[in-house]
Amino acid sequence: MALADPPTRLAVWLAPFSTVFTSVTWLRVLVLVNGAILAPHRRTVSAALRAMGRDNDGNFARYHAVLNRARWSALATSRILLDLLIDRFAGDGPIVIGLDDTIERRWGAKIKARGIYRDPVRSSHGHFVKASGLRWLSAMLLVPLPWAGRVWALPFLTILVPSQRSASDRGTRHKTLIDGARQMILQIARWLPDRRIVVVTDSGFSAIDLLDAVRMRVCMVTRLRLDARLFAPAPKRKAGTLGRPRRTGERLPTLAQRLATHRTRWRSLVLADWYGGTERRVEIVTGCAVWSHPGRPIVPLRWLLVRDPTGTFKPQAFVCTALSAPPVDILSWFVRRWTIEVTFAEARRHLGVEAQRQWSDMAIARTTPVLLGLFALVAIWADDMQRTRSIVVRSAGWYRKQTITFSDALAAVRRQLWTDDALSTSPQSPEMMKIPRHIYERITDIACYAT
Repeated sequence: MALADPPTRLAVWLAPFSTVFTSVTWLRVLVLVNGAILAPHRRTVSAALRAMGRDNDGNFARYHAVLNRARWSALATSRILLDLLIDRFAGDGPIVIGLDDTIERRWGAKIKARGIYRDPVRSSHGHFVKASGLRWLSAMLLVPLPWAGRVWALPFLTILVPSQRSASDRGTRHKTLIDGARQMILQIARWLPDRRIVVVTDSGFSAIDLLDAVRMRVCMVTRLRLDARLFAPAPKRKAGTLGRPRRTGERLPTLAQRLATHRTRWRSLVLADWYGGTERRVEIVTGCAVWSHPGRPIVPLRWLLVRDPTGTFKPQAFVCTALSAPPVDILSWFVRRWTIEVTFAEARRHLGVEAQRQWSDMAIARTTPVLLGLFALVAIWADDMQRTRSIVVRSAGWYRKQTITFSDALAAVRRQLWTDDALSTSPQSPEMMKIPRHIYERITDIACYAT
């Protein structure tokens, strides 16, 4: 079966990515992306072809080849997506990027990069649950969307971090999560040489080696242990002094000691954009120090200790590699990080992450990043549609939504794709719609196989 003309609206939306693919592969990419948006639940190639009415296409293997064999650069598509997101949402301020990892639960003897990890969703402080799957490291642009009323985390670059067992089987050096984060951050810095970049991470990336490697290129904000070894900067070396120069000054009290003593002078601070978009009053104390550990580099930083006057949450410590950063900015940047977890959950629920079924190494390495990137593309397309007409906010009788969520944005994009060149109003009765037979069969088939 010959390739049909792609949907006009989708071809316009995806036009910036066309230079990455050959002309034939590009037509198949449009079909797969359209099918991935329209298909419910699983996002397999077969499900995408079924949503596009191509399940009887004799050349279905060529669509699988887009993921497991075709030559195209995922890194190039990530840079194009980042440029689109910045031009649309970032403005002239600092580029705030969240970095976090997630586990895609997968089983299968042929999935070579699979490992056994701690399940962050099912585990707690006193209960450890293991999960078999793939570990992904994702970078997301953290920006407020005016029509959504909150910050969204928009993925643009996702890489696979193979397990240590798979590296041993292949006879290669194991790349840790910190190694992947360092390479990813430096790559983003090379893409945006003229912009100020703020990278927000959780405690899993609070490593001296990582902060030292990237602090000259980006501003890093992360958590800090309350018992971290903090020192004053090294004093100026006097002329004629023998021996090696000092790396640090005198040892400073730990943050746990500052928390316990009554000598600490706390300052009240009101943060407007707390979790859930609420206003929150906290007490802070901050200062500059040098973080040092034997055998590790010396990292100058600004530390920030935060406590809740009402005692709702436990005291927390943060660090920022920009010594002049105001405490309110440090907290505001870090609070945005929570939306990363929302994006991972929405991608699983609405874009079928963890529902794909590949065993080819290249297909595995491409499919999940594509689905997460589709989350960001839906946000861009929904922004286009919101500028011309309001997106419908769908609420249930027992739950009234006030702002647009990702499910609303995805539904608007789906409705646009179904409507363009497929549905028309009957001139005899505006209440009646004319639906071509093949479109009707596709909609019926998708609805019947929704679960």
